[in-house]
Amino acid sequence: MIFSWTLAADQPRKLRSALKGRGVTSSLIKVAIFHGGRLLIDGQAAWAIDQVEPGQTFGIDLPPEQANDQVDPCDLPFTIAYEDADFLVINKAAGVATVPAHNVPVQDSLVNRVKAYYLRQGYENQVTHVATRLDRDTSGLVIFPKHRFAHAVLDRQLKAHQVFKQYQAIVGGPVAAHGYLDAPIQRDPNSFVKRQVGPGKAAVTEYWRQQEGPAASLVKIQLHTGRTHQIRVHFAWRGTPLFGDAMYGGDCTSLQRQALHCQRVRFYSPFLGKAITVTAPLPEDMRLLEAALGWDEKNGRE
Repeated sequence: MIFSWTLAADQPRKLRSALKGRGVTSSLIKVAIFHGGRLLIDGQAAWAIDQVEPGQTFGIDLPPEQANDQVDPCDLPFTIAYEDADFLVINKAAGVATVPAHNVPVQDSLVNRVKAYYLRQGYENQVTHVATRLDRDTSGLVIFPKHRFAHAVLDRQLKAHQVFKQYQAIVGGPVAAHGYLDAPIQRDPNSFVKRQVGPGKAAVTEYWRQQEGPAASLVKIQLHTGRTHQIRVHFAWRGTPLFGDAMYGGDCTSLQRQALHCQRVRFYSPFLGKAITVTAPLPEDMRLLEAALGWDEKNGRE
């Protein structure tokens, strides 16, 4: 897979420097040099220390990525919310894990399903890179970079907090029209999975109320940090746990999974030279809960 650009600078640059200026990491350069790829100037193989003159094309040719034999393909379906040559965004259903577990007889996570999809499509790169994750019982958007360069690009954006993710949740009880939940999160000492507010890592959750009633509120949420179970822990801590969230004390009479949905993601694609925004509507179980609460699903929501 070849990626190439034209040097628009006034002065020559070493090929390595020019590539890094386009987001190519040192590890990608090593892949090209040592694992069957090439560095290029004007379409010809070149060394990392070679000079690129203004107006010349330069690039990197990355070898195809072979599928991991330890990951089983699974032909169960999933919903594609967006796809181009570099990124696949899936609208994950609740009840489906993002990555495979080691203690289940059938591997049917999104990673397994995407592997089967790549095989059916005959894509050059067969590694199922996954950049964002959701809990098994959280629905919504998950981003799969389709090759190692796209994964490196998105990983850098994630570390710089440049990937925008927005959630919707139905919580038990009234909330303010807008608020910040600023409370550190630590592991619950009595559970391997559960988390709690305590002297741990900083965690900030911002929310906006979209619907309200005496027993519940629909909120739009933006995370300013990315701690495990952060939304669930913060709303339980303030006394309004998510509907269906048995782990954190939510009302499970009308919903048997946490009422949490990743509805929007936005990231930058350097391959297309623009920001990509993807949205996913509330799933049916959360819309039915809205109806049971007497809310107009079009009122107050984007």
